[in-house]
Amino acid sequence: MVVFTLLGMAGFSQNKELLYDFVELPQSLLLNPGTEVRFDKHIGIPLMSQFHFNVGVRGVNVFDIFADDGRDINVKISEALVKLDNRDYTTFTQQLELLNFGWRNEKNGMYFSGGAYQELDFIGYFPKDYATLVYFGNEDPVGKEFDLGDLKSKAEVLMVYHFGFNKKINDRLTTGARLKIYSEIASYKATDNSGVFRTEQEEDGRNIYKHLLEDININVATSGYVALKEDEDITEKEVSKELISRALFGGNLGLGVDFGLTYQLEDNWVVTASVTDLGFIVHSKDVESYQVRGSYNFEGFETPTKNDPIRVLTFVDDVRENIDSDTTNTSYTTLRPTKINGSLRKNFNKIKNNDGCDCWWKSDKEQEYASAFGIQVFSQFRPRGPQFAGSLFLYHRVFRGLRAKATFTVDEYSFHNVGLLLSTDISKFNFYVAANNLTDYANLAKANSASVQFGFNLIF
Repeated sequence: MVVFTLLGMAGFSQNKELLYDFVELPQSLLLNPGTEVRFDKHIGIPLMSQFHFNVGVRGVNVFDIFADDGRDINVKISEALVKLDNRDYTTFTQQLELLNFGWRNEKNGMYFSGGAYQELDFIGYFPKDYATLVYFGNEDPVGKEFDLGDLKSKAEVLMVYHFGFNKKINDRLTTGARLKIYSEIASYKATDNSGVFRTEQEEDGRNIYKHLLEDININVATSGYVALKEDEDITEKEVSKELISRALFGGNLGLGVDFGLTYQLEDNWVVTASVTDLGFIVHSKDVESYQVRGSYNFEGFETPTKNDPIRVLTFVDDVRENIDSDTTNTSYTTLRPTKINGSLRKNFNKIKNNDGCDCWWKSDKEQEYASAFGIQVFSQFRPRGPQFAGSLFLYHRVFRGLRAKATFTVDEYSFHNVGLLLSTDISKFNFYVAANNLTDYANLAKANSASVQFGFNLIF
């Protein structure tokens, strides 16, 4: 069990540093609705306009555990357990864009955009004290308190429907906002847990240990799970129909907003900022929550869970008999993982127009500079606190139909994450592909993170 927990310490955040502020792509509007828009209309190829995932490892990787280096695997697992703490986490987020479109209103110059995408988001923090207790036992040190609040995880599968606007206020300022409706398919959360486990030695000299479970309060809330679990005869077709219904506003609903801006400080200095997924989901349909509360003490020479699965099951059954458990159908609300992005960009390598003059191109669809460099920052709110990342980037228009962006990112997984995005235009057809952590692709077992995203658009 501990091995699988360690292997699960792979994670990624929703940081899309390559796509952020890449103004030639309509998907950049989803990261900053106030970005510059250099086109009059776009249509994403349905189901193909954006697919995104990335994965990373914080603390340990597969090579650390399974490398053929002659060392005992139990020693390597022990070292990993000592190295990891309860702020290390497993995350998985995947997005598939179903529809993306936009157009410019010729009367007021506003650019409207909308669409829908499916998202899966999971985060589970490493249960340091649980893993230590199971693997090492609690013989040494006696008196240590194991925090049962280490159990923190959250997951949800949902559809996101969105519509927004983008407006160039003046020559320097562009702003935008986006409204989102969340239609959830299924979710669970176990983030509000507490309690301690402690072992003490009896004072009467009998060399007997007393084990104490104190003030246990474990809560797991689910939605969208019970209806499928209870019907044992449900067919795959019926499951698909139910899931599609939930995706089409038949499940638990929520609201969210994005907003952002782009501001030109000087002729070639630009600052951007955005807040996305500032929202919530109310879980009131098909809700089932599980609660465990109470205290329990027992005596023995050692923890009955140490390296013995049978004793673990026996111990759990005994605890269940002595600690109250309850199942409720109380509604609950979850917050979306709000994200903050920002950047400072310096444009250079000014483009000359057909007359050869070194000046601004007349069309808003064209760009004034062929190259840029700068810095980007990212933060995402999570149950144990925000995650952070910072990137240096270099952008270059290779020629009219090919643009590239390279990034060097420092985050909680790696201090040497190199990424590259390429975007090509053939007439009105656009294709882009991006990947992170390119230096580790030769041996993914040693990689701390990897990311891929790609898509197809028609841009007018």
